[in-house]
Amino acid sequence: MELRHLKYFMAVAEELNFTKASEKLFISQPPLSRQIAELEDELQAKLFIRNNKKVELTEAGKYFEKEVIELFQNLERISIKTKKIAENVSGEFRIAYISSIYSSIISDLIKHLKSQFPYVNFKLFEISTTKQIDALEQGKIEMGIIRSPIQSPKIKSHLWFKDGFSLVYNKKSVQIKSENEIANLKDETFVFFNKDYAPHYHEVLLELCAFYGFTPQIIHEANNINSIVQLVKNGLGISIVPSNVAKNNQDPEIGFIELKKVNLKTDVSIITSKEDESEITKSAVDFLLMKNNSR
Repeated sequence: MELRHLKYFMAVAEELNFTKASEKLFISQPPLSRQIAELEDELQAKLFIRNNKKVELTEAGKYFEKEVIELFQNLERISIKTKKIAENVSGEFRIAYISSIYSSIISDLIKHLKSQFPYVNFKLFEISTTKQIDALEQGKIEMGIIRSPIQSPKIKSHLWFKDGFSLVYNKKSVQIKSENEIANLKDETFVFFNKDYAPHYHEVLLELCAFYGFTPQIIHEANNINSIVQLVKNGLGISIVPSNVAKNNQDPEIGFIELKKVNLKTDVSIITSKEDESEITKSAVDFLLMKNNSR
């Protein structure tokens, strides 16, 4: 049994007339009758009652018609999915992000993309800016969220938002009420990002402390913003974190003071390959940019 047998059968079943069915299929009537006879022989069942006046489906023919309709519907579904795969809307899409980006926006992004591209397997990686750039250049990820600057001829950068800085401290361990008192913290223990992990960010934090007139005593280092905040919460020091982190942390044991006097901000950017023109990438970037505009 071949697909053409089923197509010929369906044409006759719909027209209930061999002449009209042959015209619809652009073949002559004798070959059509021959194909139907072959199908009936293979099934060992009569599908049509034929006489000089009319053509009717037998009970077996009616059942076969119902099943063939469902079969063709499944074939159409398979064809659509195959086309989607060919159009790069199936497979895997890898997104990297820095730890200071709050998880809710990443969750919203994945929900949005899954609704549009249900066949895609989305993977998330929390990676530093430097490693993200390398991974994107090597084709190991499709999109990244980093803290600029970035210099790469292979990467396209979209500014997502500008982020300021805030002091974070344990309310029980450190007594401070305003930005004017920050210089008094020069003898406090600081928790910073590791210099090798995030060199640019590390330098920015040193610059911030210099603005307030002191060099920080960096005793503890971490490679994750959540780890830094947890160390502060445990009373192991104070730190300076992106204001974006402060806005999304409601822990009553932790205090934040935004550093408004210093005009220093970092660019949080979305990075993609310059050669990437896929619909998934465009949808992801557009969603994040739209989300930021509505904040």
